[in-house]
Amino acid sequence: MTSAWVYQSNRFFTDEEAILIQKRLADFAAGWKVHGEPLSAQAEVKFNLFIVLSVDEQIAAASGCSIDSSVRFLKTLEEDFNIQLFDRMYVAYKIGDQLYAASRSEFEELVKTGHIKDDTIVYDNTITSLASLDDKWEIPFGQSWHKRVFG
Repeated sequence: MTSAWVYQSNRFFTDEEAILIQKRLADFAAGWKVHGEPLSAQAEVKFNLFIVLSVDEQIAAASGCSIDSSVRFLKTLEEDFNIQLFDRMYVAYKIGDQLYAASRSEFEELVKTGHIKDDTIVYDNTITSLASLDDKWEIPFGQSWHKRVFG
């Protein structure tokens, strides 16, 4: 299994920022280690809003120290690009082909006013495997944990 961690920014990256962040992510993934051994890791920017880190657990699993190093690295990105990656109170959703991000209170209001419907696509950043990125990350609001919290 390939484990994954999804971090959503509090704002969209500019195209230039996304290129710089992607380069730094690639460098980090190439050097990411567990107990001195390299991890089979990948990292990518998705939709200029998300950072996805992944590790092939069949080769070596990420553990406490290696996860701590990823958090330290992401904290440097936060500082360098003036973003927040650890505030889970931002919700991403898609209407048509357009991706949006809203604070918890903004999203609550969108649900109350009917702008967010059961078929509105939301992003479940709690997924833990890379395979889930394909079939469980983008899901209808009506089938998501968001519905239980905001619905």
